[in-house]
Amino acid sequence: MAITDLATRTYDHNWRLDPIVRSLLDTDFYKLLMLQMIRRLYPEVPVTFALINRSRAVRLADDIDEAELRAQLDHARTVRFTPKELIWLAGNSFYGKAQMFSPDFIAWLKDFQLPEYELTTHDGQYELRFHGPWTHTTLWEIPALTIINELRSRAAMRKRGRFALDILYARAKAKLWGKVERLQALPDLVISDFGTRRRHSFLWQRWCVEVLKEGLGKRFIGTSNVLLAMDNDLEAIGTNAHELPMVLAALADTDADVAAAPYRVLEDWRAHYDGNLLIALPDAFGTTAFLERAPDWLAGWTGFRPDSAPPILAGEQIIRWWQSKGVDPKEKLLIFSDGMDVDSIEATYRHFHGRVRLSFGWGTNLTNDFRDCAPFDGNGLDAISLVCKVIEADGRPAVKLSDNPKKATGDPAEIARYLRIFGNAGRETASVRV
Repeated sequence: MAITDLATRTYDHNWRLDPIVRSLLDTDFYKLLMLQMIRRLYPEVPVTFALINRSRAVRLADDIDEAELRAQLDHARTVRFTPKELIWLAGNSFYGKAQMFSPDFIAWLKDFQLPEYELTTHDGQYELRFHGPWTHTTLWEIPALTIINELRSRAAMRKRGRFALDILYARAKAKLWGKVERLQALPDLVISDFGTRRRHSFLWQRWCVEVLKEGLGKRFIGTSNVLLAMDNDLEAIGTNAHELPMVLAALADTDADVAAAPYRVLEDWRAHYDGNLLIALPDAFGTTAFLERAPDWLAGWTGFRPDSAPPILAGEQIIRWWQSKGVDPKEKLLIFSDGMDVDSIEATYRHFHGRVRLSFGWGTNLTNDFRDCAPFDGNGLDAISLVCKVIEADGRPAVKLSDNPKKATGDPAEIARYLRIFGNAGRETASVRV
């Protein structure tokens, strides 16, 4: 495959619209897996997603031109799944399972269109929301984040000359290759790309994926980006995310039903995917509360993906839970993916190596680490903590507590109610950079 000259392409960009979203497969695999279940079980539930900038010091409405943003969002709404993409989804095997997606679901995707959006500005920030059926709004999450992040990167690079851009990318490439060389020293490493949502650009993510494929060989097991998996003959990686328990908790009529929502989601998931993809995400309302109430059958699942607590702390907590259930942790899998970079990957690998099966999802610090690559005026290229979360389901507020209170989302009164239901044990405040 020819290597794209990123600097030249950036410098020569002078056409009216360079689309950021060119394919609806340019999304994370778990969105399609969740969508198939949502369509079957909750086809009529209305849900609202909203953009949330946790890096409030960065005024996105000052950095990104509103007309450019609207043009990109409007273009994304014109994109459809192509026959080639649908044939690949229908005919490919995922995690060793053929026909992961039903013929009925594939046929439904043929006419899929992203719904309308609502865009306003307030105090230097964009307020971007997506209202509509859960079956449609859910697929806005990743395109919305990639559009905002890439427009911000483009704005930061717009005034740089051809050679300045060349040096910028050369430094970023050398920086990434230095990380890869460190990871090569971890013989049993298992790692995948989780960097779609806050990437520098699609072309840069593609370059990063190709680097890991060459530099790490079989230790690089795939990418969460479905389009890149298809184009690079890689495994598409992913299972489920916080939005499932968030929506089911919002739909619950009683506090007891709210408390049961995380486990009801997993029962639905297990039934829908016939016992495959059995990875639990425990931190939507706090890992401590989740494990304290977790049913015994969950100990038979493949593993957990701790997401918002410090990785070693979270891993040890889950290992203790497995041991309390009489399960050998060496037979189980922990997937670490929250803000991981080479230092934390190395430390976590060495701490748990030989005690439990390990896998790492490398996200923003893989696909958007330009820190110190443009030392004099590079702040606009620093990655920020930007998310797109469910804020409402069927007219009821949705909440995420998280193990880190700085990652909590939702109406303050509802957050207080959820804390009464789930408790505050194990939640510790930590800075959020990406």
